[in-house]
Amino acid sequence: MDYSQRLQLYHYLVALGACDGLHQREVDVLETIATYIGLSKEEVDSIFAQFRPSNESNYRILEIEPNVTDEEVKKAYRKMAIKYHPDKVATLGEDVQKAAEEKFKAVNQAYEAICKERGI
Repeated sequence: MDYSQRLQLYHYLVALGACDGLHQREVDVLETIATYIGLSKEEVDSIFAQFRPSNESNYRILEIEPNVTDEEVKKAYRKMAIKYHPDKVATLGEDVQKAAEEKFKAVNQAYEAICKERGI
C-alpha cells in the first residue's frame, strides 16, 4: 500500500472503533497499528480528532497547535488538503474515494472554523 492508502485504511479502522465509542484498549491497538504502518503521532491525532471532538479538535485535524500564526494555519491547510485529497486513493475504487472525501471534508471544516474564529 502506498502512503495515501495506508492513511485511508487507518481512517477506516478509527471510524470502526468509534462506532460504539473509542475505548482505551481499542485506542492502544489502533496506536500500535499506526506504528506498524508508518504513521506519525500527528497523523494519528489528526484522524482521532475527527472522532473525538474537543476545544482543540480543529487544530489537531490540521496537525497544528492553537498558538500558530495565521500564515501557518494556511500552510497547514494546504498541506492537509494535498495529503488527504480523495484523488490520492482513486486507484482503490469509487467506494474508497468517497470515504476519503469524509476526511477531506473534515479538513475543510476545521480550516473554515479556525478562519472564522480568527477572522482570517
